[in-house]
Amino acid sequence: MRKINPYTYPPWLRQTRAVCAQFTLPITIVQGVRTIFLPTTFDVILLAVFIIITCALKLDWF
Repeated sequence: MRKINPYTYPPWLRQTRAVCAQFTLPITIVQGVRTIFLPTTFDVILLAVFIIITCALKLDWF
């Protein structure tokens, strides 16, 4: 499998990805605190999605 070079992305996509990477971690933390105090099924699923997105952006999975 070939590794994707992020520098071949268009500049607008790199900028959007960088902005999303900065915002996902605080949103994930807030959602985690909310899930601890008011755990609903939707909150747990949303937290799992946020964790996956945050890991994917931080570890360059896509």
